[in-house]
Amino acid sequence: MNDKPWLARYDKGVPHSLDIPNVPLFHFLEESARKYPDRACTIFKGAVITYREMNALSDSIAAALVDMGVKKGDRVGIFMPNTPQFVMTYFGILKAGGVVVATNPLYTPPEIEYQASDAGIEYMFVMTNFYNTIKKAQPNTKIKKMIVTNLKETLPPVLRILFTLAREKKGGFRIEGGLRDGDIWFQELLAKYKGASRPKLEIGPDDTALFQYSGGTTGISKGAVATHYNVVANTLQIKSWMVNVAEGNEIVLMGIPLFHVYGMVAGMHFAMATGASMVMIPNVRDLHDVLENINKYKPTIFPGVPTLYNALNNHPDVIAGKYNLSSIKACISGSAPLMRETKEKFEKLSGGVVFEGFGLSEAPTATHCNPLLGENRTGSIGLPLPNVDCKIISLDDGETEMQVGEVGELVINSPNVMKGYHNMPTETANTLRKLKDGKTWLFTGDIARMDEDGYFYIVDRKKELIKPGGYQVWPREVEEVLAQYPKILEAGVAGIPDPYRGETVKAWIVLKPGETATEEEIKAFCKERLAAYKVPTHYEFRTELPKTTVGKILRRELVRQHKEANV
Repeated sequence: MNDKPWLARYDKGVPHSLDIPNVPLFHFLEESARKYPDRACTIFKGAVITYREMNALSDSIAAALVDMGVKKGDRVGIFMPNTPQFVMTYFGILKAGGVVVATNPLYTPPEIEYQASDAGIEYMFVMTNFYNTIKKAQPNTKIKKMIVTNLKETLPPVLRILFTLAREKKGGFRIEGGLRDGDIWFQELLAKYKGASRPKLEIGPDDTALFQYSGGTTGISKGAVATHYNVVANTLQIKSWMVNVAEGNEIVLMGIPLFHVYGMVAGMHFAMATGASMVMIPNVRDLHDVLENINKYKPTIFPGVPTLYNALNNHPDVIAGKYNLSSIKACISGSAPLMRETKEKFEKLSGGVVFEGFGLSEAPTATHCNPLLGENRTGSIGLPLPNVDCKIISLDDGETEMQVGEVGELVINSPNVMKGYHNMPTETANTLRKLKDGKTWLFTGDIARMDEDGYFYIVDRKKELIKPGGYQVWPREVEEVLAQYPKILEAGVAGIPDPYRGETVKAWIVLKPGETATEEEIKAFCKERLAAYKVPTHYEFRTELPKTTVGKILRRELVRQHKEANV
């Protein structure tokens, strides 16, 4: 691997290495505003915000945050779906010297409490339909002010009226009784600071830009700390890989959630760095809306997950030929294994290339990708991106480098590797470790191998992470919720194969003596405490669970037994 055989497989035009500039992350927005001021930055239901306008709006937000008391390094939360407000808020926080903590808007109050408290969030930008959810969590956090926006604020005038009349109240977007004391409307803030200049702060490459919450190498959620340099590096790594991109002329379909580093970096930052327009999709589960946006705006780049491509492949209107997908020339597929059938069918429908990549929150976001023009190998996560060095390390001693074709833990050394985990020195030390070569390597927790041409393959997950439809679910988190149910004695949770989502969550349950319970009541209990995608879809009641000699539940044995029973 020291010979880096993957370099010989790079597409023509992809550099073997990159010089990473010492610029802040919002440099990409400012440059596109300078080069393409009148080009659409975001397109949302027909409403356009140009790069010039987006840059100015983020300047206003930055000025407002500094006046509110946000200092360099303070964490600021975003709790909203893919909308223009997310983009302007994100860059406003960075320009104010703040650290972005983008939270999954599907989270329940207990999940929000943990993340907001751990990060120390004092200011939170939130969409009106999530306002009451945050309010329930607020007393147990440091959040002192919310800046609240309505979905309709960036809609075209006619749609805004229709939304107010037909959807605002029904969809939960209207806050009855108005905002509580201390909170402020997003539009009032923008009006007050209209035309304000960006605060003159010295923001260097080593300053923190993001906290991205990740399972890491154990089940405890932790904030992966990424610097401006880390994310600038990965943005340029992804940009360099996309050899057929025409700067200032691409349209990116933003279906991947922006709260996730995949959508954030491979979608939004890639668009910013290439002067591309982003078609905003607030709810990617609304396939009709996705298809209407493809039909109307003719996106050329479509980052996605296998379940989304598969859903579009099997949509009756697509099968009937009602939608034209031929504008799409490149689809980066990530977050879950890409099946050959899904890839080939979507390529046939669109005429574009679907190529699988790999990344993680600790190296936000991409480290590997199949070539855009060259050979895509089925089952492979592809080749390391420029400046990414990789090794496969022995699972026995954690030090010995394995040979080509041998299985071990994938470790990475790259400029996009995080600084560490927030307030977790032990976890940081376990994950970022020096090897004999003197370099610090990110131990990914993924078991992998490399073939003779430098293509990498994920063999298994050391981490036991479950990925239903690309989301991240930690077994321990679900087990802890199940343990709170008074009738349950113990529970084991693991991922089982699912033909649609790739994986789904299953719970194996042992009830307390004399108790009876139904799947429905346990599922209802979980729904109150977990985001929908974390709630188990399958339940099996048992008298005992397989365990190690020290009493630890053997999740892999449960999965093996499930597979054996469902052959």
